[in-house]
Amino acid sequence: MSEQWDLQICCMGAGYVGGPTMAVIAKMCPKIRVCVVDLNQKQIDAWNSDNLPIYEPGLLDVVKASIGRNLFFSTSIDEEIIRADIVFISVNTPTKTQGIGAGRAANIKNCELCARKIAEVSTSDKIVVEKSTVPVRTATAIRTILAVNDKGLNFQVLSNPEFLAEGTAISDLTKPDRVLIGGVQSPGGIKAAETLASVYTNWIPRERVLTTNLWSSELSKLVANAFLAQRVSSINSISALCEATGADVSEISRAVGMDDRIGKRFLQSSVGFGGSCFQKDILNLVYLCETYGLDECAAYWNQVILMNDYQKKRFSGKMVSKMFNTVTGKKISVLGYAFKKDTGDVRETPAMFITKDLFEEGAKIHIYDPEVTREDMWSEMKYTCGLSPDKTPRLDESIITSPDAYSATEGSHAIAIMTEWDEFKTLDYEKIYKSMSKPAFIFDGRNILDHDKLRKIGFEVHAIGKPDPNNFSDL
Repeated sequence: MSEQWDLQICCMGAGYVGGPTMAVIAKMCPKIRVCVVDLNQKQIDAWNSDNLPIYEPGLLDVVKASIGRNLFFSTSIDEEIIRADIVFISVNTPTKTQGIGAGRAANIKNCELCARKIAEVSTSDKIVVEKSTVPVRTATAIRTILAVNDKGLNFQVLSNPEFLAEGTAISDLTKPDRVLIGGVQSPGGIKAAETLASVYTNWIPRERVLTTNLWSSELSKLVANAFLAQRVSSINSISALCEATGADVSEISRAVGMDDRIGKRFLQSSVGFGGSCFQKDILNLVYLCETYGLDECAAYWNQVILMNDYQKKRFSGKMVSKMFNTVTGKKISVLGYAFKKDTGDVRETPAMFITKDLFEEGAKIHIYDPEVTREDMWSEMKYTCGLSPDKTPRLDESIITSPDAYSATEGSHAIAIMTEWDEFKTLDYEKIYKSMSKPAFIFDGRNILDHDKLRKIGFEVHAIGKPDPNNFSDL
């Protein structure tokens, strides 16, 4: 601590979690100095500009409120660790791609490297906070690395998982349901947890700041995401049954969600969940269950992933079958590529898998998304699907990014709604219909459009969990 600041915080990792979280802490705590550090100079430069590296509603205003005052972004990692009282570890923990647990286990290499760097450069005692989503008992590795420092320093390790939803991250941070802090149940651990709690209680009521043991906190994050993803897969499984029986999944969701024991959140059927967390965290949970010999538990949670994969395949399969069993050479318009609205994040986005299936069927795909760049699209497709313009023949010429929805749909045989962007609800679909090849198809993967109105215009409409009026005479 310095005379100027009540506390000094360093956050290692300037990504989707570290950047917004630290910006909100800085805004809410003007007497706390906050610095976000990263090895990536380009990332840091973007945070120091008006063109932030991530899109999140309201984020730029929050950053501007504090930057240069008590919020800083820097590549001076060693210097910032040395001066900090609290060091957050907020780095990526991707699913392992090779070795033991490949395809399921989380790779905590980046967390370990952070711990080693903290131990190497620190000259005073510190509180080290796991912000990254990690497997339960990861703190054991971090504590071990920090404990063997040769300077006689004392490090207290806490778990403080994030519960942010992209698109609403700022409100999630300013008005959270809860803040979870886990620590060792020793005098030192309890004191460290209270120090971190005192940061959040600058704007969050103390009763919403929960303190637990270290392992409960680590596991709670995985369980929270697993439960949310489970609800999505559950309603998506019912959507298939609705299409087969003539039931309407939206009516089912409303009826079920009015039961207070169930609730209405996360009961909107769709083409499937995406994003960086759900699949990664469930696979991690599956691997943990298997590691401890809990095979039935592992199989239970793995089914959530299998159902999500099935929903995506079912959607692309329906597109092909309804379009006379071929899309070869046909222009298909994909509206929306981000995994959800109000974000530019394309990690594990369902749109990517639908695009891949259509490409393999020989379609000409035109994509429009208001926030996704072509560079980000290719980067994720290469990482997740193994496809890239330089190594995959026809890919670059078969997948076009359009500047707006109207150019994306002109001359198209079909439209696939992949992201629930509000602007797609208000497009001039009469104008779009006139410009398309006939018959003109719409496949609504988010159930955001007025299907009856579209049918009156002339579209053939197919939607998730909605009965096809051509197949039922008694709706």
